[in-house]
Amino acid sequence: MPRLEDRCWTFSCAPSETQRDRQDTRRNRQDIQGDRQDTQGDRQDIQGDRQDTQRDTQGDRQDIQGDRQDTQRDTQVDRQDTGAADMMSLLTAVLRGAQLARRGLVLFSVGVVLALVLNLLQVQRHVTLFPGEEVLGGGTSSLFSSSAWWIPPCCGTGAAVIGLLYPCIDRHLGEPHQLKREWASVMRCIAVFVGINHASVKLDFANNVQLSLTLAALSLGLWWTFDRSRSGFGLGVTTAFLATVFTQLLVYNGVYQ
Repeated sequence: MPRLEDRCWTFSCAPSETQRDRQDTRRNRQDIQGDRQDTQGDRQDIQGDRQDTQRDTQGDRQDIQGDRQDTQRDTQVDRQDTGAADMMSLLTAVLRGAQLARRGLVLFSVGVVLALVLNLLQVQRHVTLFPGEEVLGGGTSSLFSSSAWWIPPCCGTGAAVIGLLYPCIDRHLGEPHQLKREWASVMRCIAVFVGINHASVKLDFANNVQLSLTLAALSLGLWWTFDRSRSGFGLGVTTAFLATVFTQLLVYNGVYQ
């Protein structure tokens, strides 16, 4: 009897252990499938990350290419702007040079004409005497033949230099000339200047001091009437002093009397 009961117990317990093993096997299989699914999910996530990385890389490359293109465009625009600015600067410099040359030519011509006219008045009154070999016309009393050959170019050059230097001094001092700039005032100033020189030749003075004081007073009145600027007064005094010294040197060396 004991043996039969043991066998019955054994047979009764064996199926339950088998079911447990089966259940464990199923659970293991389910775990394995779950792990596989997790692995597939991880793989999909990795692929998604790779695709995102590739997209980001392509976007960055496109952004870099766009930045390069923008940089190239900006460089080209800057070069074009620089070239245009250089051309404008060159054109401005050329226009300024042409304007200065035109002004210098006009001033030189005015200086030559005034020198010939004033020198003719002095030669006719025998105030100024030149050696015969230096006179253009051999001593004849005419506008172009009564002066030495070096008088017109020297006076024309002096007129051009002083005329071009005067506006520069005004701009440097910050005092632009605003008094009587119209051409009528310029012509009246020239007429008064020629009249003062003609009066100094025509009138007889007791001595040179009286002549010098009279010319100084008339010149001061001329400056006050048509200029009234510090730069004009200083430039006029400087020019008169240097011209007087230069003339005395020429007379001392026997160039003319």
